[in-house]
Amino acid sequence: MRILIVDDEPLARRGVHARLAEHTDLAVVGHADNGEDAIAAIHAERPDLVFMDVQMPGLSGIDALRRVPAMERPLAILLTAYEQYAVSAFDVHALDYLLKPIDDERFAESLDRARATFRQRSAGEPAAATWPSRFSVRVGNRTAIVDSQDIDWIEACDDYAGLHVGTRTYLLREPLHQLAHKLDPARFVRIHRSTIVRVDRIAELEALPNRDCLLRLHDGTPLRASRTYVDRLHAALAAR
Repeated sequence: MRILIVDDEPLARRGVHARLAEHTDLAVVGHADNGEDAIAAIHAERPDLVFMDVQMPGLSGIDALRRVPAMERPLAILLTAYEQYAVSAFDVHALDYLLKPIDDERFAESLDRARATFRQRSAGEPAAATWPSRFSVRVGNRTAIVDSQDIDWIEACDDYAGLHVGTRTYLLREPLHQLAHKLDPARFVRIHRSTIVRVDRIAELEALPNRDCLLRLHDGTPLRASRTYVDRLHAALAAR
């Protein structure tokens, strides 16, 4: 993938570049430090993916993306120190939304999502084809079929993922970090390194002093969202 990095802070640009340099399948084709130059670089370099800072002097990153015709707009991962831009991120169909300082695990997840989406675009595959609608789970000597729309939340259980469906829990033989990339991001959101929740099951949020969040599902189940994933949680809720 060809990648453009846009941020008005040189240190931030270098940080993203250093992370990308570890991957041989990625090529940084340019840098920009403002929205106007970002638009020019997008037209000139035709990147597949842009890491775009939201707040910059003059034209913001979101406004810069809005000025690029949708058919010419690259995949975008937004970078910001503020959570309140989540709704705007979905206005420009941003692939992900990372809070600064950037967490390495979240950065890697966003990059994996970008790769998967890029492959789909290149192959002309519909995105829906990648989201399984059901899972086969061994229960003793039989196999249970769990419909994805029945799953309330999912937790990491070593090399398994615990699928919580009402009062029952099914163990799927797949690590959570792998399963996370197979779930429809419009319906499921990761809120912790060990927890994924179905967005429409969330009944309320409570902000905590350390910037974590306490979630309560419609059935009363309490779940904790870590600060690292709160940005993605707000973005998912804003898109409902």
